[in-house]
Amino acid sequence: MVIDNKFEIGDEVYLKTDIEQFCRIVIGLNISKVDIGYTLSCGIMESTHYDFEISIEKDVLMTSSN
Repeated sequence: MVIDNKFEIGDEVYLKTDIEQFCRIVIGLNISKVDIGYTLSCGIMESTHYDFEISIEKDVLMTSSN
Protein backbone atom coordinates (compact mmCIF):
# COMPACT_ATOMS: atom_id res chain seq x y z
CA MET A 1 0.00 0.00 0.00
CA VAL A 2 1.28 3.45 -0.91
CA ILE A 3 0.01 6.32 1.23
CA ASP A 4 0.16 9.73 -0.44
CA ASN A 5 -0.14 12.00 2.58
CA LYS A 6 0.35 15.74 2.05
CA PHE A 7 1.37 16.48 5.63
CA GLU A 8 3.71 14.66 8.01
CA ILE A 9 3.40 14.11 11.74
CA GLY A 10 5.07 17.07 13.41
CA ASP A 11 4.25 19.58 10.64
CA GLU A 12 3.01 22.97 11.81
CA VAL A 13 -0.14 23.86 9.86
CA TYR A 14 -3.12 26.23 9.80
CA LEU A 15 -6.79 25.69 9.08
CA LYS A 16 -7.98 27.71 6.10
CA THR A 17 -11.27 28.56 7.84
CA ASP A 18 -9.79 29.57 11.23
CA ILE A 19 -10.16 33.35 11.51
CA GLU A 20 -7.63 33.39 14.37
CA GLN A 21 -5.10 31.36 12.30
CA PHE A 22 -3.85 29.43 15.34
CA CYS A 23 -0.87 27.19 14.64
CA ARG A 24 -1.67 23.48 14.85
CA ILE A 25 0.59 20.44 14.84
CA VAL A 26 -0.15 17.27 12.89
CA ILE A 27 -0.17 14.50 15.50
CA GLY A 28 -1.75 11.65 13.56
CA LEU A 29 -2.98 10.26 10.27
CA ASN A 30 -6.28 8.43 9.99
CA ILE A 31 -6.11 6.20 6.92
CA SER A 32 -9.27 4.83 5.34
CA LYS A 33 -10.00 3.19 2.01
CA VAL A 34 -11.00 6.46 0.37
CA ASP A 35 -9.15 9.27 2.16
CA ILE A 36 -6.71 10.44 4.81
CA GLY A 37 -7.75 12.44 7.87
CA TYR A 38 -5.16 14.51 9.69
CA THR A 39 -5.44 14.80 13.45
CA LEU A 40 -4.33 18.27 14.51
CA SER A 41 -3.47 19.54 17.96
CA CYS A 42 -3.91 23.14 19.10
CA GLY A 43 -3.12 23.46 22.78
CA ILE A 44 -5.22 20.81 24.55
CA MET A 45 -7.74 20.56 21.68
CA GLU A 46 -7.54 17.91 18.96
CA SER A 47 -9.54 17.76 15.73
CA THR A 48 -9.44 15.81 12.48
CA HIS A 49 -9.48 17.47 9.05
CA TYR A 50 -9.08 16.69 5.36
CA ASP A 51 -6.04 17.94 3.43
CA PHE A 52 -8.07 20.58 1.54
CA GLU A 53 -8.91 22.28 4.87
CA ILE A 54 -5.24 22.64 5.85
CA SER A 55 -2.47 24.99 4.77
CA ILE A 56 1.24 25.13 5.59
CA GLU A 57 1.12 28.92 5.39
CA LYS A 58 -0.66 31.27 7.75
CA ASP A 59 -3.29 33.48 6.06
CA VAL A 60 -2.32 36.88 7.49
CA LEU A 61 -5.09 38.60 5.53
CA MET A 62 -7.66 36.59 7.45
CA THR A 63 -6.26 37.65 10.83
CA SER A 64 -5.96 41.32 9.86
CA SER A 65 -9.60 41.50 8.81
CA ASN A 66 -10.84 40.72 12.36
